[in-house]
Amino acid sequence: MSFTRLSDILRQAEVTELPFWHMVLLDDMEARDVTEEESVRTMRSMLRSMKEADRNYDADLRSFSGLSGGDGEKLEKAAAKDSRIMGPFLASVMARAVKMAESNACMQRIVAAPTAGSCGVIPAVLLTYEEQFGATEEKLVEALYVAAGIGEVIAARASISGAEGGCQAEIGSASAMAAGALSHLLGGSGEMIAHAAALALKNMLGLTCDPVAGLVEVPCVKRNVSGAVNAVAAEEMVRAGLRSRIPPDEVIDAMRRTGRLLPDGLRETAMDGLAATPTGQKIKKQLLQE
Repeated sequence: MSFTRLSDILRQAEVTELPFWHMVLLDDMEARDVTEEESVRTMRSMLRSMKEADRNYDADLRSFSGLSGGDGEKLEKAAAKDSRIMGPFLASVMARAVKMAESNACMQRIVAAPTAGSCGVIPAVLLTYEEQFGATEEKLVEALYVAAGIGEVIAARASISGAEGGCQAEIGSASAMAAGALSHLLGGSGEMIAHAAALALKNMLGLTCDPVAGLVEVPCVKRNVSGAVNAVAAEEMVRAGLRSRIPPDEVIDAMRRTGRLLPDGLRETAMDGLAATPTGQKIKKQLLQE
């Protein structure tokens, strides 16, 4: 089957009277020639690995470059203070996103969803929802199937690679996946899932990939925060009745075209953007001398 359009998933779901997530499950069974039990076991393992990575965050660890580490703990402590201006859910989402991305930079075990550089977005949203609002493991697994289906279509129609499509392809894709997954957790229909993904991705169009010194740390770690918070905002808009004026599949196509228009220097080459700033070049020089 291998879906290449979100509209195909919605159409098949309508014909079979099965939910969005179940269509993705069936697609995985066919693509990998596995049973339903085997497919669910794999997805459950992904979820548990995300939880393990979240639990094992070590604020004392620093990346080899020294650019990453400890910021997740700062956000976590700030989230506990009454002086914050945002609610506990988003504050915790922000902390989790940085913690997971820092763990990646510090060579800890994470789940690349859809990539290592964007690994903090989906777990930040889903694990915080579970913690603060309650969700069964079964429901979270379903949400991951939703995210996987969205990611599958984006990968097929556009890209999830920063080298090919800029950071919109990594953080943008992760944000779209998280938005759709959250919509499912909150009882959203297939149509709402697709539009949540579209709104999230639209907000990330044109996002460049300009890692300082070629490392997936600056600005990558903190962009996970933007992707996670953006996912929540997109879902909230859809739940309020808003829809993307541009159909979801067309938004993905626009992301593909935008990625192709980005100059090479803004596609993970560390040649331009933030990487080319005086401070970015200074950091690169220092790391090369060490």
